[in-house]
Amino acid sequence: MANIVFIATSLDGFIADKNNGIDWLHSIPGTEGLDLGYDKHIASIDALVMGRNTFELVCSFDCDWPYTKPVFVLSNTLQDIPNGYEDKIRLVNGELSQLVKQLNDEGFENLYIDGGVTIQHFLKADMIDEMIITTIPIVLGSGIRLFGEQSQALNFACTSSERFENGICQNAFARKR
Repeated sequence: MANIVFIATSLDGFIADKNNGIDWLHSIPGTEGLDLGYDKHIASIDALVMGRNTFELVCSFDCDWPYTKPVFVLSNTLQDIPNGYEDKIRLVNGELSQLVKQLNDEGFENLYIDGGVTIQHFLKADMIDEMIITTIPIVLGSGIRLFGEQSQALNFACTSSERFENGICQNAFARKR
């Protein structure tokens, strides 16, 4: 069982710009149609756990629902599933270790953890096992950081690195316990 982060950051560690925008993800030429390991990652997970903000961002995209795996939206404020998403998501909340245990008991063993606040909460609870971080070579200067303050140091080991022709790089890390 593993809780896995798969996310892109700017060179200075932001996952969104100061206006919560992610258009900069496509600012590097040669990214159109580039998979960057996403399909392989999705094939390796059983479900997604994302925060409300990430869910709302995905809903704002001008496309069909992009996920084929079950999606659990972690929120303490969202009370009802928005119209049109009743068969696409399940709302969850509560203490993370209990939530993960419940999902694992339901057969969802490898979880894709997505969304800045959600990732930070999982890190604070020391519940991230792997991270795949794609670095887009752009300096945003401000925005939403991937990593927030931690009360303790968490050691990870780099398990692989890949550099793509357009200057994007991707590093995979595993938690050292």
